[in-house]
Amino acid sequence: MVKTVTILGSTGSIGTSTVKLLLENRDKFKVIALTANKNTELLAEQAKLLQPEFVATDAEAICEAASMKSDIVIAGIVGFAGLKATMKAIERGATVGLANKEAMVCAGSLMLQAAEKSGAKIIPVDSEHNAIFQVFDFKNPASVEKIVLTASGGPFRNLAAGELGKVTPEQAINHPKWKMGAKISVDSATMMNKGLELIEAYNLFPVKPEQLDVVVHPESIIHSFVHYNDGSVLAQAANPDMCVPISYVLGYPERLKNNSKRLDLTESGALHFEKPDYEKFPCLKLAQEVLGKAQSYHIVLNAANEVAVEKFLQREIAFTDIAKIVEKSLIAHKETKISTLNDVFAIDAEVRRNLP
Repeated sequence: MVKTVTILGSTGSIGTSTVKLLLENRDKFKVIALTANKNTELLAEQAKLLQPEFVATDAEAICEAASMKSDIVIAGIVGFAGLKATMKAIERGATVGLANKEAMVCAGSLMLQAAEKSGAKIIPVDSEHNAIFQVFDFKNPASVEKIVLTASGGPFRNLAAGELGKVTPEQAINHPKWKMGAKISVDSATMMNKGLELIEAYNLFPVKPEQLDVVVHPESIIHSFVHYNDGSVLAQAANPDMCVPISYVLGYPERLKNNSKRLDLTESGALHFEKPDYEKFPCLKLAQEVLGKAQSYHIVLNAANEVAVEKFLQREIAFTDIAKIVEKSLIAHKETKISTLNDVFAIDAEVRRNLP
């Protein structure tokens, strides 16, 4: 049976990988809608190849695309900007391949409530959460002792802490293992990306904050570990290629064959694991500190980080100022109850308004 697919953010790194997989499996999928922000030239090329029914670039039309009937929606819009469209897809009951971690960080409880009401299924696309999804015992969550997310350590893992204030945007986006957009690459360099993923995991899986941890694994072969109460540790392994988790989402509950390079551990050599340096990467520490706090703190963390990362990319602040800006915003925040999506947008707007 042919599945219908919508891609929100088809010109980004997740979107282009999804397009690649769809072109490799033309007989299995029909594309309903493609959306993008600024890269209209690439969007036009994709539209010619995939022949979607609908193409969108402005915010209102992107939400319309998310609302159109399709079996699967790949939510690949980067940052808080993707929240509204992702929610539209959930509210209509689609299977949502969630690559937009910021949406789950800021509105996790609301998204899960909407999914329960509509019957939508949320399958994470992030390699770490997708790995957990594949090996987590949802029928018996009490058997899980802890979840450990792996982190590459980013481009500055071996750089002395005193040198971080001098790094440039070009250095920060030069990830050693993954090809990603600028924002997520900077998040990886500060390790805020892993902090956001901790909050995402807290929302996606039935675990407590103290059951979540991070380990640095520079080879990026093991994507996460799930520890069970009998001493067993289950892990999902693959080469660092986003086509692997995306193909899992597209094929679910079956597995979709893809042309990604197959993992050969004899070629990979030794695999290394180490504890993260929280003093060197304070963004990760800040995320862990707010993990068990009210959701309004998660919104503040994300909003302040998005503003700070953009300032760094524009060379307005130093790399080390990102964490300082986030910490300042968290200290200034007073817990606010979240009942609706409007509450989420209000807090996000307030944080951005108050930052210089």
